[in-house]
Amino acid sequence: MTTSHICYIYIMRLLFVLCLLLSVNLFAQDANLAMDYFKRGEYEKALHEYKKLYAQSASNINYINQIVASHQQLEQYDEAEAFLQKLVARINYPAFYVELGFNYQLKNDLEQANLNYKKALDHIDLRPSNVFAIARAFQSHSLLNEAVIAYEKAMQLNPDYNFNIQLAQLYGEQGKIEKMLNSYLNFAESNQVALPDIKRRINGFLSDNGDNENNVLFRKILLKKMQQKPNLLWNQMLSWLFIQQKDFKKAFIQEKAIFNRQPEGLERIKELALISANENKNDIAKEIFNYIIDTAQDLDTKLRAHYNLIQIETKESSAENYDIINEKYLTLFEEFGTFSQTLNLQIAYGHFLAFYMNKTNEASKFLEKTLQLPLSELQKAQVKLELGDILVLQEKFNQALIYYTQIQRNLKNSTVSQEARFRVAKTSYYKGDFKWAESQLKVLKSSTSQLIANDALDLKLLISDNKYEDSTQTALKLYAKADLLAFQNKKDEAISLLNKILNEHKTEPIIAQTLFKQGQLFKEQGALDKAVTNFELLIENYRDGILVDDAYFNLGLLYEKALNQPEKAKPLYEQIIFNHADSIYFVEARKRYRALRGDAIN
Repeated sequence: MTTSHICYIYIMRLLFVLCLLLSVNLFAQDANLAMDYFKRGEYEKALHEYKKLYAQSASNINYINQIVASHQQLEQYDEAEAFLQKLVARINYPAFYVELGFNYQLKNDLEQANLNYKKALDHIDLRPSNVFAIARAFQSHSLLNEAVIAYEKAMQLNPDYNFNIQLAQLYGEQGKIEKMLNSYLNFAESNQVALPDIKRRINGFLSDNGDNENNVLFRKILLKKMQQKPNLLWNQMLSWLFIQQKDFKKAFIQEKAIFNRQPEGLERIKELALISANENKNDIAKEIFNYIIDTAQDLDTKLRAHYNLIQIETKESSAENYDIINEKYLTLFEEFGTFSQTLNLQIAYGHFLAFYMNKTNEASKFLEKTLQLPLSELQKAQVKLELGDILVLQEKFNQALIYYTQIQRNLKNSTVSQEARFRVAKTSYYKGDFKWAESQLKVLKSSTSQLIANDALDLKLLISDNKYEDSTQTALKLYAKADLLAFQNKKDEAISLLNKILNEHKTEPIIAQTLFKQGQLFKEQGALDKAVTNFELLIENYRDGILVDDAYFNLGLLYEKALNQPEKAKPLYEQIIFNHADSIYFVEARKRYRALRGDAIN
């Protein structure tokens, strides 16, 4: 074959491919045009376009359905019927009986509608795989009962089919909650990889109130399954339910049962302990951490439990009991030693000495000794962060900055380096060096740590919103000093200084921030009535400010949890839902509002 022949063949093939691509592209454009007409309600034009497409591809189910739908939108039911009858005679596609039945239903001929629905369902008996198209067709017309019958029939005929997830959704739409929950659990039993999704779906029908009707029903279903066919999955789901209800003691009973039957690790129990602690359920949290200490075989798990336990005990203790906490730390170091594995305990002890017992020099010496241990750069950075904080506590700002800067230099671009940069900015802010603080915060706005980025943005806004109002920046300096006093655990002095701002700088924008900060301090001190007053003043006078959603949410929590006045909390959460959809509190506010309203289903 000559070169010219090869070139000719190549060119002809290329032209064929180009023509094919062009025709496919034009075909797609026609389909988009038809759909566009249909969406805009121009059904006659849509029908015309879909008929043209159908002429080119007579087996395309989408074109067929859209022709039928266009006829029906134009109330041309007889034309749709004639079209479907021809299709039924020509193509063995049982879902067309559903379409024909629905067309009769639109004509109010229910007898013929049900007759065709039955014909569709009978085709599942002939071939169970027909269920996919038939059930989908029923669902597309919201024929839920028929869709349920289709799925249930197919599962009876072919035990390999698992339509529990589809059935659960249908039962939920029908309000058949017990059947829905059973179907979700049956699906989870054979598809445990889907468990997170199943929990999310079920959670939409539960409340954090254990007496809620659906919660009670779900608990009974799980207990019944445990009796009929023991499976650790039922214990896990029961534990999960109790966690949603914040009944951590009952969850702990289930987790111990799981561990006793499958003692492969304490991860689930450790997670439960942390959740309990985060929810301030300290009694059960301490019980779980003590169980971990008694049960764990590895040292790291024991030490982590000891660390969390002593943090809770410190938070619960008053100054008169600090000596007891101090002795507990010393006993732990005597038992386990001071080496790299007890590093977290050592840092916590340094913090305790400085911030609780006011023994800053002793704390610094202890941590400087810790720095002499064979530690990684990351571990050294963690110690230096605490040493820097202790120096800030003593208002030795320049010395603190040395530690923070060392961390940045030694661990560039790491999360701990970004944390150190934030401490540099915060220290500069405490000093009143707002310009330098702002320059550091600008960099941190794009931090890989969302928490650091958010904190940096909040502090930057505080500085930038207030530094230009007064050339002397008096109010901002007072606020920064109050912030430092709060950091130093001198809450009474911080509150007093914030009062000075409220009295002497009434017209300045920092007042909203001051009311909020002081409200938080009142809340921490247990002066709940004063906290309520602050948040209410903020809402009343700064309704258009950036802190109003913070005030609504914090006030709602006070009324709901601390003051046990849930009816007063509801309208506050409602404000966030309807007027602050972009708030970081939106999801939690909606959840709490629905729980307080007594919603059975999301």
